[in-house]
Amino acid sequence: MSWVETASLSFRARHAESHGDEAVAVLEALERQRSELELMLPRVPSNVTVVLHDSSTQLMLAQPWVALARRLTSPAGRRYVSGWFARGEVHCLSPHVLRRLAPGEDSLKALLLTPQRYFAMLSIGVNNPLLPPPFRARPAWRVARRAWHLEGAAQYFSGQTPHLRAAIAVRLRSRSVAFPPSTRDAALLGGTVYDLLAAEREQSACVRLACHPDPAGDRELLETAFGAPLHEVAQMWRARLEHLSSPDPQVRALED
Repeated sequence: MSWVETASLSFRARHAESHGDEAVAVLEALERQRSELELMLPRVPSNVTVVLHDSSTQLMLAQPWVALARRLTSPAGRRYVSGWFARGEVHCLSPHVLRRLAPGEDSLKALLLTPQRYFAMLSIGVNNPLLPPPFRARPAWRVARRAWHLEGAAQYFSGQTPHLRAAIAVRLRSRSVAFPPSTRDAALLGGTVYDLLAAEREQSACVRLACHPDPAGDRELLETAFGAPLHEVAQMWRARLEHLSSPDPQVRALED
């Protein structure tokens, strides 16, 4: 495959020569997101290389962490693990590949936000010294142990969470879920924690939680963020999930 580069003010995309229009659209969307993140986060990366891969195999060869992340993720959320990030880089599947993965309209909207999801991860990692990049053993272990923290921030700050409703409904039909979401559920349910926090305490609380540099346990971290005991937060969260997984005809028609 012949690789070419397309540049914007803060990014450059590496992509197949035949997908230049897709690359331009991705870069324009990332520039808009970056402008929004600049209003919220202390630091936002620039000069970021975005690599648009034409297959999952190509993506996993470039970023082996993707294979591990998918293996650790429940089937309902696995298709949304379609990228990764490193210092100064975002890797994800090309839009035309993401379209083939989508079983419905909501899923398509969520998947097309994949570049923003992983740029949000990179941006949060730049502002939180406990998180990658770089992917050394200790930061990577924290991501695996508390995946809801980084995944949730990425989904929330990319605008992906509202479009995951159908997939969340599918997941909740299989078995009960833990709070905070387990590693298996983080790629799908992590954003709902931030969504609830924004509703209860405003967006600034989401920024504080995402960038929190204190290696506290989940209980302390969440109780501080919400200003409420963990069991009360869990009750609010489960009620929100029930609402998200309501038997809406459009939801039932998607992602089965």
